[in-house]
Amino acid sequence: MLINQRQVKSRKTYHFAKGVFDIAMSALGLVFLSPVIAVIAYGIKHEDGGPIIYKQVRVGKDGKRFEMYKFHSMVINADQLLSTLKGQNEIDGAMFKMKYDPRITKVGHFIREHSLDELPQLVNVLKGDMSLVGPRPSLPSEVEQYTDYDKQRLYVVPVCTGLWQATERNNGIMLDLMKWLN
Repeated sequence: MLINQRQVKSRKTYHFAKGVFDIAMSALGLVFLSPVIAVIAYGIKHEDGGPIIYKQVRVGKDGKRFEMYKFHSMVINADQLLSTLKGQNEIDGAMFKMKYDPRITKVGHFIREHSLDELPQLVNVLKGDMSLVGPRPSLPSEVEQYTDYDKQRLYVVPVCTGLWQATERNNGIMLDLMKWLN
């Protein structure tokens, strides 16, 4: 079933309240998580000396492109290596997923396992490019393959935390973080 885009846009009070909530929570998140962010940044820089933040073009609301931020969790030339791994994609569709991706660093494994690589996206929320809850932003190459049904994702602001991150990842984040820091 397709959703009427005008109905989505007409909920102005909802969108305003959600925007205020997103900004307040992301700002608080950045403040309270700053020690964790600092430790992760140190670990990334110490492991391979590469950049701490990875920027990737994604497609957001109404097809607008923006730079999404993540902690750098892969080797420096990971994007170039992707073409050599395409045949090992473990899911159908436009996205690429590989359980044991050789491009991921040691620190990268840890922060991805616990969704900590997503923390810089709180800055995207402050900028208004993303929200805290809803559909994940897509790569332009994924959007090119969208059906009319899939294009409905572009009616709303993309988010930091999607269904997969909330339901499929390990819940023992803080316990594992404390083990890693010791």
